[in-house]
Amino acid sequence: MSPPRGITRRIVGWFARGLLITAPVALTLWIAWAVIRWVDRLLGLDFPGAGLVVTLTAITLIGALASTFLARSIVVWIEDLMESVPFIRLLYTSTKDLLGAFVGEKRRFTKAVRVALSEDGGVSVLGFVTAESLADLGVADQVGVYLPQSYNFAGQLIVVPARRVTPVGADSAEVMAFIVSGGVSKAGRPSTDH
Repeated sequence: MSPPRGITRRIVGWFARGLLITAPVALTLWIAWAVIRWVDRLLGLDFPGAGLVVTLTAITLIGALASTFLARSIVVWIEDLMESVPFIRLLYTSTKDLLGAFVGEKRRFTKAVRVALSEDGGVSVLGFVTAESLADLGVADQVGVYLPQSYNFAGQLIVVPARRVTPVGADSAEVMAFIVSGGVSKAGRPSTDH
């Protein structure tokens, strides 16, 4: 004798809801644990999490030391050295600029916009203005908009007429979460009523 159909549907619904709660938490914790253990092994430490503490402390100390007058000249020397080697320069400046776009004094992903891809605005994408003027490239009426890709650590830079760019009335971090999640993040549903 099989259970009534309503009970089976309810059990399947509970399982699906449990999966939606459990899977993201488990995956996040598993990835975090794997990174922590990787850092521990890399530094040769046996206590779980010690590598993460050592790494965060070292980064903070380097940041504090880099604020001193003497260390600033050393940092400038290291940067000049990194920028003098062709392939290293590409890696170094790209990484530095990318990190600087998210943290630090020169953050770039602060101006969330909607870009109309068609004249009537019926098709659009969300992104971040990273260059207000491209006059130095010979296209003064154009702006640079970075389009992060969903479920990826990549994106595209597009150049569009400034008239096709509309500010988005939402926090930039929420817009980034919305884009990176492929539009499924509830936390970042931006308002585009501007």
